[in-house]
Amino acid sequence: MEIAKFGVEDWLNVWENDAIYDIAGSSISSMTIEEIISCGPKTKEAFLNELLNKKMNYGWIEGSPEFKTEVCKLYKHVEPEQVLQTNGATGANFIALFGLINPGDHVISMHPTYQQLYDIPKSLGADVSLWSIDEKNEWLPHLHELRKIIRPTTKMICINNANNPTGSVMDEAYLRELVEIASEVGAYILSDEVYKPFTDEINVPSIIDLYDKGIVSNSMSKTYSVPGVRVGWIIANQKTCEVFRKLRDYTMICSGVLDDMIATYVLQNKEAVYKRNKKIVEENLAIVKEWVDKEPRVTLQFPKNISTSFIKLDVPMETEEFCIKLLKEKGVLLVPGNRFERPGYARLGYCTDAETLKKGLHELSLFLRQFD
Repeated sequence: MEIAKFGVEDWLNVWENDAIYDIAGSSISSMTIEEIISCGPKTKEAFLNELLNKKMNYGWIEGSPEFKTEVCKLYKHVEPEQVLQTNGATGANFIALFGLINPGDHVISMHPTYQQLYDIPKSLGADVSLWSIDEKNEWLPHLHELRKIIRPTTKMICINNANNPTGSVMDEAYLRELVEIASEVGAYILSDEVYKPFTDEINVPSIIDLYDKGIVSNSMSKTYSVPGVRVGWIIANQKTCEVFRKLRDYTMICSGVLDDMIATYVLQNKEAVYKRNKKIVEENLAIVKEWVDKEPRVTLQFPKNISTSFIKLDVPMETEEFCIKLLKEKGVLLVPGNRFERPGYARLGYCTDAETLKKGLHELSLFLRQFD
């Protein structure tokens, strides 16, 4: 099976450890174990005692009943048997695509987005149409363009809502029209939903609550600030879940008892996590807005309170070369836009700690002055 290099991951694997100011990631500042414990009612002693007494067997194959119960609470009409624990959303996306896509199938993927959603189908021999996002349309792809490229035989439409790298969001009205288009040909919609909009201004239902052939991938990594547990989940209707359940047995046994325990505890106390992360997103986005207002060589279609953004750079230099030089001279890490097949842009992950963000943006501005 031939598959393209994973552009973003390949970039971070090479350069991440060289950064002084890492403002490239799309997670919200990761929590320590101590912070995780403080989100709920347990004392540190009680939590650690439970952890120390965990038997290190395989645990629950599909995720503990407690974990599945908490995941179900995130949706309107999901039953525990529809929830399969995975190795992050990456594992969930892989299972969905590998389980349903065959050579010759037609797949539509929004683009750019998380690379799995179009390059895995390509590697499986699918005919992949790219549904391009538009900066002038708040980085959303146009639904009328989808109507032009969809076919009677289209097997799946892949979306990332909210979108990585831009932070754009498909709201309920948009999603309902998308579902209408997909249902006309019976296509699945795979929706990678790892980013929660931390705003009350828009309603963003899950695809599983709108469409019987909707498939959800999600994880603890972004919204919940614990990428270290590597726990995700996939949800679909009962029939599709049986396909995923069979494939899952070939790719993993379990996520691990400690990972399940921590993920479950975080989900049980999600409101405290949401409060923490909403504060980080709002305060750091305000820092970015102030910086953009004063920085003549950067423009930004601001994200909908999502932890990732996609800045446009006004520089007479190839984007990846710019980002390497910036890192080497100033210690500032961005992800060059060409890793999303959009040169001239860069992913700015602004939800690190505020001091790192401020210093990183300051050094980035100093670097940009050479082009004035």
